[in-house]
Amino acid sequence: MHRDMITVLLFIFLLLQVTQAASVQEIQTSHENIAKINSAAEMMQCSAVLDVLFLMDGSYSIGKGTFERAKHYAVKLCEALNVASDKVRVGLIQFGSVPRLEFSLDSFSTKQELKKHLKKISYRGGSTQTGLALKYVLKKGFPGGRNSSSVPRVAILLSDGRSQGSVVQAAAQLKQTGVVLFAVGLRYPKWEELHSLASEPVESHVFLADHFHDAVNGVSTTLSALSFCSATPAGCQAESFPCERKTLETVKELQGNFMCWKGSKGYSPYTSLCPFYRYSKVYKRHQTVCHRTVCSDPCDSQPCLNGGTCVSQGLERYQCVCPPGYGSDPHCAPALSLDCSIDLIFLLEGSATLTLDGFLRLKSFLKRFLQTVISSDSPSKVGLAVFGGEARVEAQVGRFKGNTRNLLKAVDALQPPGGLTLTGQALRHVTRHGFVSEPVFADVSDDLPRVVVLLAATPAADDVVEASKYARDREIFLIGVGPERLKAELNNITGNPQRTVTYSSPDRLIGKIPELKAKICSVDTQGCLGQAVDLVFALDASVGVGRENFATLQDFVRSISVQFDVNRDVAQVALVAYNRRATTVFGLDVHESGSAILKAVGEASYMGGGVSTGAALLHIYSKVLTVANGARPGVNKAVVVLTDGSGGDDAVVPAQKIRDSGVSVFVVGIGDMQRDKVLMIAGSEEYMISAPSYEDLKYFEDVLVQMVCSEVRKPVNLCKPNPCMHDGICVLSGASFRCQCHDYEGPHCERRSGKNSSRGDVPKPAGLKKKSRQRKSHQELLRRYKLHRRRHTA
Repeated sequence: MHRDMITVLLFIFLLLQVTQAASVQEIQTSHENIAKINSAAEMMQCSAVLDVLFLMDGSYSIGKGTFERAKHYAVKLCEALNVASDKVRVGLIQFGSVPRLEFSLDSFSTKQELKKHLKKISYRGGSTQTGLALKYVLKKGFPGGRNSSSVPRVAILLSDGRSQGSVVQAAAQLKQTGVVLFAVGLRYPKWEELHSLASEPVESHVFLADHFHDAVNGVSTTLSALSFCSATPAGCQAESFPCERKTLETVKELQGNFMCWKGSKGYSPYTSLCPFYRYSKVYKRHQTVCHRTVCSDPCDSQPCLNGGTCVSQGLERYQCVCPPGYGSDPHCAPALSLDCSIDLIFLLEGSATLTLDGFLRLKSFLKRFLQTVISSDSPSKVGLAVFGGEARVEAQVGRFKGNTRNLLKAVDALQPPGGLTLTGQALRHVTRHGFVSEPVFADVSDDLPRVVVLLAATPAADDVVEASKYARDREIFLIGVGPERLKAELNNITGNPQRTVTYSSPDRLIGKIPELKAKICSVDTQGCLGQAVDLVFALDASVGVGRENFATLQDFVRSISVQFDVNRDVAQVALVAYNRRATTVFGLDVHESGSAILKAVGEASYMGGGVSTGAALLHIYSKVLTVANGARPGVNKAVVVLTDGSGGDDAVVPAQKIRDSGVSVFVVGIGDMQRDKVLMIAGSEEYMISAPSYEDLKYFEDVLVQMVCSEVRKPVNLCKPNPCMHDGICVLSGASFRCQCHDYEGPHCERRSGKNSSRGDVPKPAGLKKKSRQRKSHQELLRRYKLHRRRHTA
């Protein structure tokens, strides 16, 4: 007896050890995803015509405590069901030695009544006759259910899977009748049996009741996948996770023999050898996949900076709990934090032409700038260089990453080299030596934008145009800071007036910190991804351009187009090639992706012959920028004309006609162009770019993109250009418009009618947020073009 007690205690100890070691079901993912699964379960709602029957194990092997937990799971699942007589009906059968109908499917018509009665069900005990319960359903059907083949029937078995008798055949017969069978494990389930009972695919129909929210999520996800109902909340989606289930088994091991007394009443006892066994609990593992619905969390993007804690407040809202000193900003950011990821070098002038006081002023400005915008966790990496008669890189990019104090000390230690102001030589030097450890500029750079901020105060003593081209060819963004008298020189260096910062007097320099910060973080804003625009390119294909230069124009169009989100809801691109006559290479609504545009541009043919820019603009006005040809009402439009100005005598009036219809016209004049004619076509200097040669076009890509993007972000006039066909009159009506038609009908007067009609139209929303995958694909196209350009210009 004493030995038996020891064995029992040992068994209990081993059971506790196994229980504490691991859960019988583990989804192998992060705690964050587990929390998302649980929170999604609380939002999921299944509303459909559906009959649901619980088969609840109430046997002795379950125990009263586990039975109560099974009831709690049933209550939780019912909270996710739209219980009503004409929607989801719920019934319950409890089984032990015999099945017992606790309530039929037509007993309760409200969720509150159902949950109240569920909680009152009493535990009955008995053996585990799962097979009898399944046969009961086969014979009786779904008591109180709807006898219609159009109403899905779902049976949810809650059991530990340790049945007496055969159960697989009964389950198979039940599933053959069209019943979807879920198997939800209780306590320490025998997963093999539950897997054999559940509907296929098994991984979508077997769950663990103790994980209440997870099991509710799993059942609701499967019901949605079966199209029984739509339980997935907006902004959520089903995902698959690896998971492991474990069956707790008792293992009997022979430990040896010992001397024992044997005998019976009336006989003399004698000694003998008796076997001694050890019983232990072990897990049998089952690898599977768990399908669950996961909702995105607004805190996933880690919007809180500088150690702030993000607190989710639903699917879309969050709050940042900020550390001391950052509470005034909703994202815990410093007022002017340099929150963009770039490689950044400050190149300070220290020539003999600049007085010591001037050099110290530049150092003071740089130090104040860094103190204002750089924090210890800033994603940007900073380097330092000075120049005069020679250029020195005092700190390569990234040397002081995360150590703002040492960075500021390095600024204090900067000394002027003296000598001439060799700005061009300095730009070449930092391009080669500032961003990498090798003495020669690497052919392939990392993904971060590389930026050089030139702080200069005196004119350059050497050539800066070729040196700045050298830097830009190697994907270096140049930003110039200097007095207003150096504006023209700084513009030549940066290649873009929008990257030049000037000040009227030295005391105004400190006030330029916000402007400089904004320009630094905007250098790699490629195009206007997400901005709706209908964009038309007009390509001069005449003999004046020549076949070789025409190929250069095609490359220019490709490089511009990859900087827009090309799809039907965001950016549409069209291409027109012209000589004396214009031809639509492809219209606005023809191609739906950036890669398709890149291929289609190459299909444009060189035409030769004379040229008429006016004919091209009239063609665009009447044959391209129309609703019938894919132009969208409510979307800003732009036309980019690539020309050397020849053949532009007849273009002034058509260009003005296009502008009057609300379309922006940009002109890129190339080579020894007729500037006056190009200016008249563009209408203003703000809409004109002068490229010295076809080879120099590549230096003006980002300038053109910024000009176009700035223009198409302006407010839209829904009636310009006129979306009404066949001389219909567009009438603004609040946030939409309507077309007054004559002898035609339809939203755009597109169909002939026997009588006049007038119908309204709501324009298609511009710039819908369908860009995550498009953005990725366009950034990949852009990366490839950058790499291609570097290889051909190195």
